[in-house]
Amino acid sequence: MTRSIRIGNAGGYWGDDPGALKRQIEGGPLDYVTLDYLAEITMSILQGQRARDPELGYAPDFLAQMRDCLPLMVERDVCVITNAGGINPLGLGRQLMALAHELGLRVKVGVVDGDDILPDLAALAAGGDPMDNMETGAPLAPVRDRVTAANVYLGAEPVVRCLDAGCQVIVTGRVTDTGITLAPMIHEFDWADDDWDLLAAGIVAGHILECGTQASGGNLTDWHEVPDLARVGYPIVEMREDGEFIVTKHAGTGGLVSEKTVKEQLVYEMGDPARYISPDVIARFDSIQLEDLGRNRVRVSGVQGCPRPEQFKVSMAYDDGWKALGTVLISGPEALEKAEAAAAIFWKRLGTKYEETHTSVVGSGSIWPESLERWETTEVLLRLGVRDHDRAKVQAFGVLLPTLILSGPSGMAVTGGRPKPARVTAYWPALLRRESVSARATVLLPDGREHQTRIAFDDAVPPRSHPPQLPAPRPRVKSWPRRTRRVPLRALAYARSGDKGDTCNIGVLARSPEIYDWLRENLKPAQVKAFFRGIVKGRVTRHELDNLLALNFLMERSLGGGGTVSLMLDPQGKTLSQALLEMEVDVPAGLVPRA
Repeated sequence: MTRSIRIGNAGGYWGDDPGALKRQIEGGPLDYVTLDYLAEITMSILQGQRARDPELGYAPDFLAQMRDCLPLMVERDVCVITNAGGINPLGLGRQLMALAHELGLRVKVGVVDGDDILPDLAALAAGGDPMDNMETGAPLAPVRDRVTAANVYLGAEPVVRCLDAGCQVIVTGRVTDTGITLAPMIHEFDWADDDWDLLAAGIVAGHILECGTQASGGNLTDWHEVPDLARVGYPIVEMREDGEFIVTKHAGTGGLVSEKTVKEQLVYEMGDPARYISPDVIARFDSIQLEDLGRNRVRVSGVQGCPRPEQFKVSMAYDDGWKALGTVLISGPEALEKAEAAAAIFWKRLGTKYEETHTSVVGSGSIWPESLERWETTEVLLRLGVRDHDRAKVQAFGVLLPTLILSGPSGMAVTGGRPKPARVTAYWPALLRRESVSARATVLLPDGREHQTRIAFDDAVPPRSHPPQLPAPRPRVKSWPRRTRRVPLRALAYARSGDKGDTCNIGVLARSPEIYDWLRENLKPAQVKAFFRGIVKGRVTRHELDNLLALNFLMERSLGGGGTVSLMLDPQGKTLSQALLEMEVDVPAGLVPRA
């Protein structure tokens, strides 16, 4: 009989439901639970905390959760793995050991670090790792002195070392979201480090789990189909030794696990689906096969992989000036006209040129593409923002904004007080040779001893012994009935969007194979770029996933710089999929699903 393990997720970001971990452990049998805490900007926040207090630099929320959950974990023999360690995982690990002693529990705590290369940037550059920006090609040297965080995306191997040592809690620094899920599979099944298909299956499972309830009904386009979101259950993967797995959730919880929910999460923050890159393997998302088994169970099989990359990805953040954002409530008749007039008055009074300014009228549709008409309403928020390297200019913006209240159109009110300058932290992605990276796995023992193992990555990457066996491509269909019907894209597809720096991806999923065939021939990158005029300033590319009946659009320079650089209301592009679904298309009438 094929062995299997059950891995649950209990957190998709720092700020997710603090009660989820306890509910996952109590809700039914699990072997492992993972929690993802880290995003690119989070590392800079944690560096700032540690600069003020050397004992900090990790997510304290996790420590608070463990006070309730550690006794349950010991009782039920559940292992928890999380990257909540941030830039001080050893500090968090020692706090966990102190908590265990306080609770009278004997546990081993594993700690993974070595990802923080901030002190080593100059030496790495001198040694042949310039770490130019992998998206723009810009050299790092001019901004190196302003870098506030620099972390290598580590993979599963150091986590596996901690599991092999019998650790029941493992806290890491910047180990990938997928790596903390893959590690238990390697540990339990003894998967080889060059069995690319098995490793890729683990990466796909990790991608499905990493964003918490996005795989079990959260953020679903067809949200009205999801029962009891107030008690939504977090997702679980039942992974088999042969790489096939089931996505599910605990019985009796709200939410939904279906082909739709799994597909939407698969296309979330996706780039080239044929090259989903992790430090452990390159997974081919164009090989994934799904089968909805009903009763909140979806089978995933057929995953293919390619050899891991020769370099690690590095995420850096650097100081890039100042920004300020402020809002004014405007109400009554002609609210939109008054907001536009108030904005014009304010910018004329300010009379200062900034590196970037931004105006949006929240509630009128102004954050969506210009191709969608704005809605008339009786209340809006006028949102104004500036960004500049001159802090005094940004300060002046904040001082002047409140003065608009008594000397502009009628129906205005203050919301939030005077805007203050905030530092802009920009994102810098780069690549680093594997041989320049080393990690450390530390095992903290109940008697106070600490055992450390250094892990080098200077080994050659083995090739794949045979080419991936991908599903046959769908035949092209180019002839359609002439009678058409004009409908919003939402009638034909569902979608999800996300960010990678200043690039937004939108995965569009057809509601039937026939609709996919039509979309593949008719929904083109130029059409999508034209629809998003005023938002997308770069190239739009498209990738086809016949296996998922999906099209993945990558929209470059669409998020105002992305992250904290952006002045946009939605700098991560989460809403843009919903905007695209409002695009009207003329489609063969027979393809439109019946309501």
